[in-house]
Amino acid sequence: MQKILIDTDVILDFFFDRKPFSDNAAKVFSLCESKKITGYITPVIIGNVYYLLRQTEKHEKVIDHLKMLVSITEILVIDRYTVIHALNSKFKDFEDALQNYSAETNKEIELILTRNLKDFKNSSLAVMTPDNFVKTISASR
Repeated sequence: MQKILIDTDVILDFFFDRKPFSDNAAKVFSLCESKKITGYITPVIIGNVYYLLRQTEKHEKVIDHLKMLVSITEILVIDRYTVIHALNSKFKDFEDALQNYSAETNKEIELILTRNLKDFKNSSLAVMTPDNFVKTISASR
């Protein structure tokens, strides 16, 4: 089973229904829910999504969204090792560095799914947009 890190932008596309991106985000989460892939997120992603959703929705509704998200994904660990690697990395965005190194440390994650490919140019992992990922998955069936 393919294991992927799902970046914040993909999750926000889904929850904010940002067209045309939300369709592929929904397909990715459907694949996670049906256990055809394993999606991973980090505590930082959860915090960012909470903060951004809370700008437009009540706390209870946001918590319901997050409960749904964590019910279909796995949560990676961000520890001292991850933070030190992120601090010493060539990533321009510290949060992206945290996501990347938590995924790399996992050793099972093959791919980072994001619409911001350039943000992960320093990653040793494969990086793909949801659009290309969904096309690849569909072509392999």
